[in-house]
Amino acid sequence: MIMSRIEAPRDDDAADDRADTGPLVGRLRAGLPHDAVLTDPDVLASYAHDMAGFCPAGSPAAVVLPRTVEQVQHVMRTATALRVPVVPQGARTGLSGAANATDGCVVLSLVRMDRILEISPVDRIAVVEPGVVNAALSRAVGEHGLHYPPDPSSWESCTIGGNIGTASGGLCCVKYGVTAEYVLGLDVVLADGRLMSTGRRTAKGVAGYDMTRLFVGSEGTLGVVVRAVLALRPAPPRQLVLAAEFASAAAACDAVCRIMEGGHVPSLLELMDRTTVKAVNDLARMGLPETTEALLLAAFDTADPAADLAAVGALCEAAGATAVVPADDPAESELLLQARRLALPALEAVRGATMIDDVCVPRSRLGEMLSGVERIAARHGLTIGLCAHAGDGNTHPTVCFDASDPGESGRARESFDEIMALGLELGGTITGEHGVGVLKKEWLAREIGPVGLEMQRAVKRALDPLGILNPGKLF
Repeated sequence: MIMSRIEAPRDDDAADDRADTGPLVGRLRAGLPHDAVLTDPDVLASYAHDMAGFCPAGSPAAVVLPRTVEQVQHVMRTATALRVPVVPQGARTGLSGAANATDGCVVLSLVRMDRILEISPVDRIAVVEPGVVNAALSRAVGEHGLHYPPDPSSWESCTIGGNIGTASGGLCCVKYGVTAEYVLGLDVVLADGRLMSTGRRTAKGVAGYDMTRLFVGSEGTLGVVVRAVLALRPAPPRQLVLAAEFASAAAACDAVCRIMEGGHVPSLLELMDRTTVKAVNDLARMGLPETTEALLLAAFDTADPAADLAAVGALCEAAGATAVVPADDPAESELLLQARRLALPALEAVRGATMIDDVCVPRSRLGEMLSGVERIAARHGLTIGLCAHAGDGNTHPTVCFDASDPGESGRARESFDEIMALGLELGGTITGEHGVGVLKKEWLAREIGPVGLEMQRAVKRALDPLGILNPGKLF
């Protein structure tokens, strides 16, 4: 539907340009270094998709790797003149197909725009380009006694631009919040090549509509982020982690509710079910307790984390924990966190392929979500491992299946959809941090309803009237 809207030019020259990539590549190279425009078919194929399964991907006409804002503007002006779709990309670690190419598009990879332009300890901000890797930024600001909290599990490879595009989260969101809460301002190249600045670098600011928040989570459909002003926090003390074992997922979810109701503010509150724990052990020999049905990890980075862990440990025991083991030092704590970060790679190894759901529900319904996923797995005869940012109610049911088995693949897709339906029934949302992309666009319409969908499409038309920015994503 979107592609049909970008067939505006009717003159023969424009039609020839769309049919032949020669003029496109020539015009791109006229304003870019030669090594910034890639056309080798094998290279193009490597940029065609992100890490999501079950998401169609087309064949790009070219991949462009700009280093400057002016080069991004040149790409967008060229694309507008020729009515060519543009798919912005970061590190392609996404899990929704939001970075997947469409046939004949220009893939605009921003990974070479990777400079940290400014770190201000006084203003507590960092100004960065979109290709900066999350972990690199965290280490850089740490040298100034500062902290950039958002930490997706792929933080060693994912980029800030990609984090902004999908409004990603991470392990620490229960205390520090998601990416959207740290984006103060943006420089965005619009579809026609104009440069727009949004937001601020001050501690406060309410001038006009919050255009910054509009672009966060827009998955490259409204503009191309080329610079971001990010809020920083003072570096917290090293956190300590507690591991609690439970005989049932319901008991672990009860402990989560008790912790949050009790007013505690953990820096991390994560859950892994038995399937996930076993998968992590099989992958990395972590020595996690496989006799448990659910393993809850709680962390505090307060002035006295041991006291906080003791209080939370008592709540876990009251909820039925069979064992509560606080870490003795930060090194042991980091081992437990590493086990949690390995959950998704470990589950991929169970059957060779995975579909990773990203349903977020109210914390009070977390137990119902987990029990519902267990029923769905049994009904379809599938292995579904579940890890969760339990303190947020953000669950990651991960369907493990054999992609070479059509029957099993079909059941995997059915179970994935049933999990999203369950999340909506429980008052949740289809995505807490991975985004919509291609994978969930049918479900976005169900969640926001026809009026909401109409308004979102109106915003899209206002900023991208030709429909050339990341077509086919979101809706």
